[in-house]
Amino acid sequence: MLFFGFYFLFAKTPEKKIFENYLRSRRMMGVALLLLAANYSVHFFLGIRFQNVNSAILMNLSTYFLCYYLFSSAMITLLDRFYITRKRSRTHIILWVIFSILSGVVLLLLPGGTMQKIGLLVLAAWLVIYGLMLARRVIVAYRRAVRIFDDTHADDIGAYIEWLSIFTYWALIFGVGCGLLTFLPDKYVFIWILSSIPFYSYLFYSYQNYLLFYEQVENAFEQDIQSEEELLTNSETEHEIVSEKEVPRSYTEFIERVDNWIKTDGYVQQGLTIKELSEILYTNRTYLSAYIKTTYKMTFREWITSLRLEYAKNILKEHPEINIQKLAESSGFLSQSNFIKLFSEKEGCTPAKWKKSNRE
Repeated sequence: MLFFGFYFLFAKTPEKKIFENYLRSRRMMGVALLLLAANYSVHFFLGIRFQNVNSAILMNLSTYFLCYYLFSSAMITLLDRFYITRKRSRTHIILWVIFSILSGVVLLLLPGGTMQKIGLLVLAAWLVIYGLMLARRVIVAYRRAVRIFDDTHADDIGAYIEWLSIFTYWALIFGVGCGLLTFLPDKYVFIWILSSIPFYSYLFYSYQNYLLFYEQVENAFEQDIQSEEELLTNSETEHEIVSEKEVPRSYTEFIERVDNWIKTDGYVQQGLTIKELSEILYTNRTYLSAYIKTTYKMTFREWITSLRLEYAKNILKEHPEINIQKLAESSGFLSQSNFIKLFSEKEGCTPAKWKKSNRE
């Protein structure tokens, strides 16, 4: 954990301005890991749990409370660069101080017995509720980002941030579990320490892997995701906004444009966005998005994917000898693995099996 923490704090990232937010997130996570490493070290090397159980529990509760905030902030800032503000940070630090003081009062000043047990239960409940609240914020930010990507990008950008959702649910289970393990008998403390190894290993791997896709995801965010403040402002003045492109004067005219674009296989363009398509069709994104959802009952990504898969099946019928990698690229997919996954989800089998069954 010391290695992970120091690596997150000091390891270099590509020298581009776009990576500043990733670096900020990783550094917050690094601080959290070092705090937890210090906590584990005190338990493991100083045996504080065998000297003063109450002090050990107090240290755990206080450390977890602060780390919950650091973990959630590090993840949300990858999804919303405007999330961390002075006001929000100050609020959570004050809550942590209050929680730590109350923990000290319960564990060190209250007499042992029923009153202390009730106090501990209240603190544990507060910690769990706090963790649930922060986890919900991460999930809401994640789902919002995926929804916007699906409405604006033909490619599955959301797949690059899926690890954030997985990690959040795992962190929630692990965090609550660690809180409960804090109260285990002394001889089982090693279970509490060993349980952290796969959790933090997955976190390290995820951050390293995300670095490969971060620039692509952040570019998509810059194009389409606004801060909560901007969204509120826009919702109040939405009726006053005039698009750069005029909405087609005739609905029939617009449908003809869409049909002609489909006939020319424009959807196989890699990296296609709804902004680019709206410019091709001489309309605006709002009108085009509403048309797709109303007509096809799909998001922009789902609609483009369905067109690409039909195109791929036609190519397979006409050219069964085609290489799957080449087929994926010619159909507009960025990767063979993504193409096979989407094809299998829709057809119930891989492209190779589908090709074989259609030959027969």
